[in-house]
Amino acid sequence: MAQVTVRNVRKSYGATEVIHGLNIDIQDGEFVVLVGPSGCGKSTLLRMVAGLESITEGEIRISDKIVNGLPPSERDIAMVFQNYALYPHKTVAANMAFSLRMRGLAKSVISEKVAIAAEVLGLTPYLDRYPRALSGGQRQRVAMGRAIVRDPQVFLFDEPLSNLDAKLRVQMRAEIRELHQRLKSTTIYVTHDQIEAMTMADKIVVMQNGYIEQVGTPLNLYDRPANTFVAGFIGSPSMNLIPATVTSKAGGLSALTEAGTLDLPTYYALSEGQKIIVGARPEVLMPADDGLKVTVAVVEPTGAETHLVTRSEGQEFTSVLRDRTDFSIGQQIHLSPTEASLHIFDSESAQRLEKA
Repeated sequence: MAQVTVRNVRKSYGATEVIHGLNIDIQDGEFVVLVGPSGCGKSTLLRMVAGLESITEGEIRISDKIVNGLPPSERDIAMVFQNYALYPHKTVAANMAFSLRMRGLAKSVISEKVAIAAEVLGLTPYLDRYPRALSGGQRQRVAMGRAIVRDPQVFLFDEPLSNLDAKLRVQMRAEIRELHQRLKSTTIYVTHDQIEAMTMADKIVVMQNGYIEQVGTPLNLYDRPANTFVAGFIGSPSMNLIPATVTSKAGGLSALTEAGTLDLPTYYALSEGQKIIVGARPEVLMPADDGLKVTVAVVEPTGAETHLVTRSEGQEFTSVLRDRTDFSIGQQIHLSPTEASLHIFDSESAQRLEKA
């Protein structure tokens, strides 16, 4: 396997720059997820690593080798696409063996590599079937097997689970993660689904408009988002972001919002009148005797928990309740988080404010 280094990489289409000087270090054996909304540049970056897109400026290294000018076939990478890209007239075994046959390997070597990959992926009973006789998850496993047999330095996944139903996506997430742990392979995985990113990654790269917003472990991004974009993107349901003004109170400071007042922790260096954005995760914004005065808009029981959507003065709030509730639509209640659970962001820059 190999390290992948992205240094000051830029990509332009004519006069329009879409990737703006990105820097990423991916360690040997690391599972890195590029995540962000549509159009953020994550797939473009992956395609530049793969050699499917040219680089306008900067360099990409795989191991110690600069690969900017190399075609995909010389980069020792394997890519798994969203649409499987299987040959419908070839069996599972023939699909998995195709790239090895093109390289001129001996039949015995090809058979051995295909058998090993099929065993790892649970495809041994299906080697003589054609793609049309497989489920979506099985087809995706075949696409993964075709990549595994090549024994590449780097695996690249471009939204491979997007075409699968919700239950199968959960199953395939676990299978891909387990496969990575067995192969210890350097992996770059692109998705717009932050749940996939949180559950699969060793490290997440959050992107927006061709820039990197934050890089870190899943829990680091969840617990300490660098700005309001990351705070709102990582976590499902997303963090409640509440515009507020700092006001004085007996013994400390509070945040005055259009829906009410929230107590602020004392360890932030805030001043009266300062404009801030208060962040509260849905699981800590709970019904209370005082705090934000809101009206219940939606109650969504999901079994183990209930999602409560409330509104006040045009702003929407989401709470995740562990206990069963009997709130009714239109009911007025109060919501309040614990002070220690709050995230504070500067209103102008949208950047996280650190403890003093």
